[in-house]
This record gives sequence, C-alpha cells and structure tokens, in this order.
Amino acid sequence: MAGLLLREQWIRAKYERQEFAHPERQEPYSAGYREGFLWKRGRDNGQFLSRKFVLTEREGALKYFNRSDAKEPKAVMKIEHLNATFQPAKIGHPHGLQVTYLKDNSTRNVFVYHEDGKEMVDWFNALRAARFHYLQVAFPGASDADLVPKLSRNYLQEGYMEKTGPKQTEGFRKRWFTMDDRRLMYFKDPLDAFARGEVFIGSKESGYTVLDGLPPSTQGHHWPHGITIVTPERRFLLACETELEQRAWMEALRKVVDRPMLPQEYAVEAHFKHKP
Repeated sequence: MAGLLLREQWIRAKYERQEFAHPERQEPYSAGYREGFLWKRGRDNGQFLSRKFVLTEREGALKYFNRSDAKEPKAVMKIEHLNATFQPAKIGHPHGLQVTYLKDNSTRNVFVYHEDGKEMVDWFNALRAARFHYLQVAFPGASDADLVPKLSRNYLQEGYMEKTGPKQTEGFRKRWFTMDDRRLMYFKDPLDAFARGEVFIGSKESGYTVLDGLPPSTQGHHWPHGITIVTPERRFLLACETELEQRAWMEALRKVVDRPMLPQEYAVEAHFKHKP
C-alpha cells in the first residue's frame, strides 16, 4: 500500500507536473529545510492533532511543536537515528507515516499523516535527503550506492506474539513485536509511543541463536508455535498463533543472527547489556 502511494506520486511527478523534463519544477526535497503541519497521534490519548514540524539539516534534526507559536519544540529527533516508513494499515490512513528515533537509546514512535498524498511523500523524501546528506558527512569514503540502503528501512517483521518474563513463570502475554534491524521491540499496542522492552539480536559468533519451539519445562498457557531466542545473558520465550507466523519470525531472526556484527553494533550491544 505504501509502495502504491510512492509509485502514484512518482507517476504524477513525471506526467502531470513534468518535473523530470523541467528541473525547475522539481520539489526542493534537498533544500535542507522544510516546515509544515502534519496530523500527529497523541502519545497518551490516541487523538490526531495538527502539529507544526520543522526539518533542519543545519541542526541535524526533525522537530515538532505542540503550539505553532511555541518557542521550544516538544521533541527533537536527530537525523542520525531517524527512520521513516509508510504504515497506512497500522495508522488507519492511506498516507500514514511512522517516524522512529532514539531517545536515551530507546526507540520512540511518532505517527503522522497528511490528507495530501504528495505532501506526505514530499516529507518522506525530505527526510531521506536529510539522511543522505548526514551519511555523506559521516561516511566520507562511501559511494552513493552504499548509502542509499541506509536512508530509510522497512521493518523486517511485525506482528503479535506472546511472551513470558525473565523468570518464565509469569504466564504469557500478547504483545505487538517489531523487528527493526537488530532491535526486537515489543509494545502493548501497535500504536504505542514507547516500547515496553527491547532485545538486541546479535550474531551467532557472539552467542545468539534462534531455536524452534520452547523448552519442555515451559509453564503456562500459550499459543502453540514457540520460538526460543538464546542471548549471552538469557533466553527469551515467545509463542506464535500460527505456524506460518512462526516460520516468518524464525526466518527474520535467523537472517539477523547469521549476519556478522559491525563494529558500531558492538557498542549498541554493550548498552543493552548495561540496561537496568
């Protein structure tokens, strides 16, 4: 669905606005500054309210303001740790965009939309352009082809699973899980602003494994299709409702575990280990 929105706007840019034949008509995605109003979902009440957003490459941030005349932003999202992905089904709007950023190394979700599909695609492209310019500075030797995959990323896997706590005696609770690169996060509700918890998924060389099923000693009622994630610290026990969902999650998790860790990922792993 998100792909349809992007494709539709590309066709309109090419044929209706003829941006490609007339460069002066092209959108200033990469101007380095953009401001406007987007409908943003309230963190606590779930209502969508109009909020002013400002993207400034000079400050390396996307900011939003609770009042249009407010001097101080309600939140500052660093371009360095920002991701944007279209989520129309989850947000309940054809132009719904989910923006995530890190706050104190924890993931924070912001859900926005605009009635105008072109306006939302322009924001998406502006965020990608800002990420591109940031990455060009951060990785001066990298080619454009190396940087483009880092501009924005879709989630590897999302959906409901059941989980139990570290003692594995608390019973299983249904949670919404999102696999974002090496972060496996879980939420009480898909539209929660903050994750209830995050699990770092390292590589097999570092002692991470994904096992089919649950240990025989597992207590409590749970969905029938289990997954055990083994980390150097502990085991995480999860359960899927269907075998199809279990297979999809196993595949997504194993792809990450099979991928060697990058130097900067060891620093992220260390932070997770020292979380209280």
